[in-house]
Amino acid sequence: MRRNILLIVSLLAGSLIFGQEVRRVKITDLEKIIAESKTPLIINMWATWCKPCIEEIPYFQEEALAHSKDSLQLLLVSLDFKEAFPNNIKTFAGKRNITASILWLDETDADYFCPKIDPKWSGAIPATLFINNKKGYRKFAEDQLSHEELKREIMALLE
Repeated sequence: MRRNILLIVSLLAGSLIFGQEVRRVKITDLEKIIAESKTPLIINMWATWCKPCIEEIPYFQEEALAHSKDSLQLLLVSLDFKEAFPNNIKTFAGKRNITASILWLDETDADYFCPKIDPKWSGAIPATLFINNKKGYRKFAEDQLSHEELKREIMALLE
């Protein structure tokens, strides 16, 4: 019994220290997530070294939480370099209390993966894709969004 309690405490402490899982995906996996999404979905492409990305993540999280009753999902897709996966990304997320799901895109050829997200995407980040398959809604934004711009995009996504 004592051994089980010690194991549970160790696992909980580990999850607090190491934070959430950062899952590796290919662009084909991300395309499948987009195609099969049954709820409104925001996919934000970012990196730990991108200052505008870091600035917008807190209000992305705030709005996703505020609209959880609408089943709005936020997915943060890291475009960090391979050396950052998974430890640097996990540490970064833990220090900033990031609770949204994080994926790491295991791709290096932007000419291949960018057009699969949006044909106009140059590869610059932050970049955000808004999807609502039930309503046929898809909008792409390549730039940092202000909190007010994000709110407007979410209203359009949910309407």
